[in-house]
Amino acid sequence: MSAYAQAGDLVQLQGAGYKSHILRLKAGEVLQTHRGVIRHDDVIGQAWGARLQSHTGSPFFLFQPGLADLIRETKRTTQILYPKDIGYILLVMGVGPGKRVLEAGTGSGGLTTAFAYMVGESGRVVSYERKPDVQALARANLSRLGFENRVDFKLGDATDGFSERDVDALFLDLPNPYDYLGQAKASLKGGGYLGMLVPTVNQVSRCLQALRNHQFAFVEVCEILLRYFKTDWERLRPTDRMVAHTGYLIFGRSVFETNDDLFDEGTDDQG
Repeated sequence: MSAYAQAGDLVQLQGAGYKSHILRLKAGEVLQTHRGVIRHDDVIGQAWGARLQSHTGSPFFLFQPGLADLIRETKRTTQILYPKDIGYILLVMGVGPGKRVLEAGTGSGGLTTAFAYMVGESGRVVSYERKPDVQALARANLSRLGFENRVDFKLGDATDGFSERDVDALFLDLPNPYDYLGQAKASLKGGGYLGMLVPTVNQVSRCLQALRNHQFAFVEVCEILLRYFKTDWERLRPTDRMVAHTGYLIFGRSVFETNDDLFDEGTDDQG
């Protein structure tokens, strides 16, 4: 990777205390912002981390966008998963270069973006969505980031199952994921990871019962809370902003047989 921004690079222009902009550099193009106009030609060739100015003198810093930045910039018509939840999903489900990941419920493509980012050029993401207009937006979001060649978008309902077999990980981003664990089981490889997110404890209970019925083991249920702190080193204290309940995450491993010892009551012992 060059130390300087080049034409064709995906870049982030971050203002101080105001909106950032993620764009792909193209010679001759301009970016219109509320803080003034920035010419792409003035960005091309600049070092990463450089301080730039719009035509009105407003400062912007030049960065390579991280995954959280890409997710926050996702254009959406539906609610997307929060980065705090997505980060844990990627960690627990072992999503990385070369993995095959299946997703049911593409939505606007926030989680799809994270999966595509992590599997790299050697991996593959398959994402099912039953609404053509929603899928079209997700396609556009992934194309804008240059990830469309890592994803197979499929129109279909989870009720009908999935044609893929032996995938490494499968995430059900659906209102009633407990109804589709048989279909998920058929597509996962032995030992593969299953993930779900639901908003209520009643749904968690239904998911747990279905997981037991469909031979999933080492089940985990958790809730991710995120608290921000003020960055004043002399008066370190929490801000008023906290991302609290956004849903319950549920994970399990696909096995050929299970018992009560493998379907435990949580993960109290993390050692």
